[in-house]
Amino acid sequence: MVETNDGLVANHMQIPWRELADKEANNLVVNASLKEKTIIVGRVGLIMLSCGTGAWRVREAMNTMARILKVYCSADIGLISISYTCFDDVNSYTESLSLKSSGVNTDKLTNMQQFVTMFQNEGAFLKVKDVHRLLDRIDAKKGNYTPILLGLAAALACCSFVFLLGGGPVEMLCTFFGAGLGNYIRAKMNGKHLTMFAGLAAGVAVACLTYLIFSRGLELLFHINVAHEAGYIGAMLFAIPGFPFITSGLDLAKSDMRSGIERLIHAISIIVIATLVGWLVALASDLKPDSFLPLGLGPWLICLFRIPASFCGVFGFSVMFNSPVKMAATAGLIGAVANTLRLELVDLTPLPAAAAAFIGALTAGILASLFHKRMGYPRISLTVPAIVIMVPGLYMYRAMYYIGVGNISNGAQWFVSAMMIVLCLPLGLIVARMLMDRDWRHAG
Repeated sequence: MVETNDGLVANHMQIPWRELADKEANNLVVNASLKEKTIIVGRVGLIMLSCGTGAWRVREAMNTMARILKVYCSADIGLISISYTCFDDVNSYTESLSLKSSGVNTDKLTNMQQFVTMFQNEGAFLKVKDVHRLLDRIDAKKGNYTPILLGLAAALACCSFVFLLGGGPVEMLCTFFGAGLGNYIRAKMNGKHLTMFAGLAAGVAVACLTYLIFSRGLELLFHINVAHEAGYIGAMLFAIPGFPFITSGLDLAKSDMRSGIERLIHAISIIVIATLVGWLVALASDLKPDSFLPLGLGPWLICLFRIPASFCGVFGFSVMFNSPVKMAATAGLIGAVANTLRLELVDLTPLPAAAAAFIGALTAGILASLFHKRMGYPRISLTVPAIVIMVPGLYMYRAMYYIGVGNISNGAQWFVSAMMIVLCLPLGLIVARMLMDRDWRHAG
């Protein structure tokens, strides 16, 4: 039995990487045994996987390490586990590694990308202990933001999201407090290493109830129209699983079926839990997902407001993914262009929402590739926050709500509309990657 510092039994044992490397710690890594080289290749893959990136990027990093170490690597990658074999001209060594849980950390992903690039240039001169020391430093790096800042990021993102969906100042104000407190609770519970679904359910419930309290308070104090309660859906949109949703589509496009299917199921399970909790709170408090009250703004004014709202929404989501401020601002600029274009296409042209989502995602993917070449940020760290704001969380919730109250036809209509948009978002990124990334568009 393995116990943690607080006396709880750990279901996943910590791997003592340095102890495993003690006998060869002072050897040059290129002269190490096949076993030690295999451990290093697997550890790089596992840290990459912990950042939330897709199987193709994890395999690329492992293959790069293997080439420098003069071994061959074949890997089968899932959502939280890697099974792989490294072999040379004589022997082979197989390992299976797993994570405690899935998460997203774009800052750590950037650090790992920089490490792999450094290893290509300097790996032949590093000792085994130096490699593990560098990986220890990256792996132990704490998040950039406290739970309070993560709550503020969710508040900014979701109140911007609500405006883009058609909400006004009242809905935005209530959403700000609801989403902020909800994500703060989720972050605190995640920090205590509670199961993901517990933090998610508690965060969504707190977000919806906080929105209800604030909206009812405004009704009583200032006689605000009760119809403003329709915006409570926006308070729970911080739960949208953008990274697993998008990376599942990219993995399936590259025939990484195991990773793609596991990520898709993971994303769907998050959406089901979040929408079910929101639905139960709505039933208990008589909230209904009605349409927003009209804002009374002209098309040009709405377009001008959509640009900063899209930037703030993407910036907030990017911070929630642990992006540094500069990276989050870059993603925000991409999202401001791509999402505003998408919404204007829906309003001003006969294009259906799904087709506009495809064009918006394609634009985000192309812009992210240009910024990637100029600034070195991983593409996925820029594209996913930029298109998370395009994920139809409102449609998904309405589908669950209407199915839950027995209105199957209405629920099915919202569900189909949501699925069409969800399918088109990764498709837009896939096309952008094929156009802009020579390595990615080949099957090898």
